Amino acid sequence: MKLTQRLYSIQVMLALAIPFIGLFPIYLILCQKEKWHIHAYKLNRLWAKIFFSLGGIPVEVEYRGKLDKNQQYIFCPNHSSFLDIPTIELNRHPFAFVGKSSIEKVPLFGYMYRKLHITVDRNNLKSRYESVLKSREAIDMGKSLVFFPEGGILTTSPPKMTRFKDGPFRVAIEKTIPLVPVTIPYNWIILPDNGKFLLNKKHKKVKIIFHEPIVTNGLTIDDLEYLKKKTFDTIDSELKKQQTYEDQR
Repeated sequence: MKLTQRLYSIQVMLALAIPFIGLFPIYLILCQKEKWHIHAYKLNRLWAKIFFSLGGIPVEVEYRGKLDKNQQYIFCPNHSSFLDIPTIELNRHPFAFVGKSSIEKVPLFGYMYRKLHITVDRNNLKSRYESVLKSREAIDMGKSLVFFPEGGILTTSPPKMTRFKDGPFRVAIEKTIPLVPVTIPYNWIILPDNGKFLLNKKHKKVKIIFHEPIVTNGLTIDDLEYLKKKTFDTIDSELKKQQTYEDQR
């Protein structure tokens, strides 16, 4: 069983890497000019769809609210697995990530990530401050953003989340951008964050739920904790609901 699981995991990792390597020359071109980045973000979605297809992993994308293609959003998903990054790329609304700077060290992918997205060293106060400034600039340029509000894969008892950071909520309020809670309920089961990189074949379905956008018009910085709690509670409630459903199967 262990050998079968390892072979399946290798298949999935190759399904992740090979399409990206094939698309990298296009990324290399699109990274060079800011006005071309929107096409790179759309290419990310194609890469994610190819990955899940070749990896034999069924996906279900659910939108609880209608997203306006002409509106910017800040998306806030829970984070419990390395599989969350390609999963959030299934979003049909193009976006830039605000994520940890260590990803820059990944060959090829790190170059693309650094050029297209906003990186932050969460252990460095200056880097955290600069990431907020860059996030504001990205919003001013018309981009939507994805923040993992937990600040990384920090939970030790998934799907239970850790406390949210202030960054995405501060930016959403200051820039009056609707905030979309996002629930990814099963990735922690499919690819646990235990350092083994072994996928669980017994539960292969990836699901992602984009909740109704939370309007920030009229909110001030004094409402930050309210916005943060509302986002946390929306995702937490859905995680519990999905877990109950799984337990009853």
